[in-house]
Amino acid sequence: MSEVVEHLAELTGFRDRDVMDVTLVSALRDLLEPVSVAIYRCVGEPGQQRWLTRARLAADDAVATADSLWTEPGRLPLLEAFPQRHLCLDSRTILQSELDDGHHETLFPLQTDREVIGVLEVRSLELLTPSEQRTVGSILRIYHNFQGLLDYSERDTLTGLLNRKTFDESFLKAVSELPLSPSSVQAEDGRRHEPAHPHWWLGVIDIDHFKQVNDRFGHLIGDEVLLLLSRLMRNSFRFNDLLYRFGGEEFVVLMRCADEPDAAHAFERLRHNTEAYSFPQIGHITVSVGFTEVRGGDTPASAFERADKAVYHAKSHGRNQVHSHAELVRVGEMKEQEQHSDIELF
Repeated sequence: MSEVVEHLAELTGFRDRDVMDVTLVSALRDLLEPVSVAIYRCVGEPGQQRWLTRARLAADDAVATADSLWTEPGRLPLLEAFPQRHLCLDSRTILQSELDDGHHETLFPLQTDREVIGVLEVRSLELLTPSEQRTVGSILRIYHNFQGLLDYSERDTLTGLLNRKTFDESFLKAVSELPLSPSSVQAEDGRRHEPAHPHWWLGVIDIDHFKQVNDRFGHLIGDEVLLLLSRLMRNSFRFNDLLYRFGGEEFVVLMRCADEPDAAHAFERLRHNTEAYSFPQIGHITVSVGFTEVRGGDTPASAFERADKAVYHAKSHGRNQVHSHAELVRVGEMKEQEQHSDIELF
């Protein structure tokens, strides 16, 4: 019993979801001594959903393995490639089966308060006993409850998107991956080459004339517009893009793209999807979007300010537009401000 309590204490000792998943599979490996334990999460849009490995530990593994959150979705296996997992996901029940190699597999659904998000897979030499299944089920309930507490503290209660107070940590983690040098370097042959590092982009999205929506239709209808826009954002961006509601009608996106045209295309997709959508009782609304590349040495405030200036330009030049801060500087519509290195948080 003391071993179980120790593992539970470790499981709830972190606020990092990646660490929680690794801790969960480590605890179950120690408790059950199986062949392997793994967490697989369902990601992507309906019809194109795939399995992302969150954490996997075999009996002799020193550390857990996982798919990168930035893996191209096309490289991940489709749900249909693992029918038992898919069935566990749909039925929300524990499934047991014998594998071709003689091992046994037990699948547990992983649920949030809103949906089933994945499965826990335990492969063992023998079938898990009812007592072992109850032990795993109890640990998963604690895991579920703690995930719920994290959602409550990290997510906007109306839209379910990440809230503003989680932004700084995610942003600083993204900046830590970037070099302090400019985004391109001069080679000896005189040509400029892009270095091999991730490109992060920050976009600010603002609903056009949202005050008029609240004034004409009331705040309940305004809240419905915010909720529906958050769904459009989920459908317009990738599963691994970070989506935030900053308050009111202001939303923020933090994502990785190869270059500025790719980022512009993603934000333009949201602008188009919003313009084409018919909101109940309201009809059609539009959004203005400004975005910027996140630079090495950026603070949350400095990057946000650049994107926000691009939004202001969009709103003052007709709304329903997407603008890159860098492009506005290039064409002379805006001046580049000197970047300061002082830490400046929200």
